[in-house]
Amino acid sequence: MTHSPHSAPVFFISHGAPTFALEPGQLGANLHALGEQLTGIKAVLVVSPHWQTRELQVLATPRPETIHDFGGFPAALYQLQYPAPGQPELALEAMQLLTQSGWPVTTEAQRGLDHGAWVPLLHLLPKADIPVFQVSLPHSLDTAGALALGRALAPLRERGVVIVGSGSLTHNLYDLQPPAASAVAYAVEFAHWIRQAVTRADADALLDYRRLAPHAERAHPTQEHFLPLLVALGASHEREAAQVIAGDITYGVLLMESYVWGVN
Repeated sequence: MTHSPHSAPVFFISHGAPTFALEPGQLGANLHALGEQLTGIKAVLVVSPHWQTRELQVLATPRPETIHDFGGFPAALYQLQYPAPGQPELALEAMQLLTQSGWPVTTEAQRGLDHGAWVPLLHLLPKADIPVFQVSLPHSLDTAGALALGRALAPLRERGVVIVGSGSLTHNLYDLQPPAASAVAYAVEFAHWIRQAVTRADADALLDYRRLAPHAERAHPTQEHFLPLLVALGASHEREAAQVIAGDITYGVLLMESYVWGVN
């Protein structure tokens, strides 16, 4: 894998259940392999559904803590740390780009990294030696807003910032099956439709996925785990084709398939 020295890649990563940190499976191995080939990266910017705010915020914490923002999981999960430094300077640059694009935005200099950020990065960049910061997901964001947010952040790629939309290709926690259950048909049908739209770069279809995609409202009763995909799409360049990063299906309905733009 190579990427332009002038433009860092963009990822959409399905982070699944927090136990993904301990059970890398197919996606974890594939992320690890991609991460080993990343060069010249200055920082990673993550948009995660686990930091939702009223107005847009940018994380400018110099040394963000690892937040274990989940309950009822094995004790080993709460021992994991991802001690990557923050990047306040690039966070301010992100803030300026967002302001120029008309977004009201403030900084947050206390918060740590939520599991939507550190769990996938544990596999992509396990050394935790590259600075990480986050941009929040506003509660009121819709698909068009998510695409616009990605477009506003895209120039950071030229500064060596990897942009990661962290979410889930499907996310209905009411439908969870036993961990090793086989895939439930509706989730597979929805994911297949999304893959076709992403690989065709069909932004219009993805913007209207809730009406057009099969089983969309069952696959995503709420939108916060889907919107980071549109942030990632918005941050990609027009001529970049999405590549599929294969992942397992966990709990029957959590599809771990992910995508990357800007690699060859």
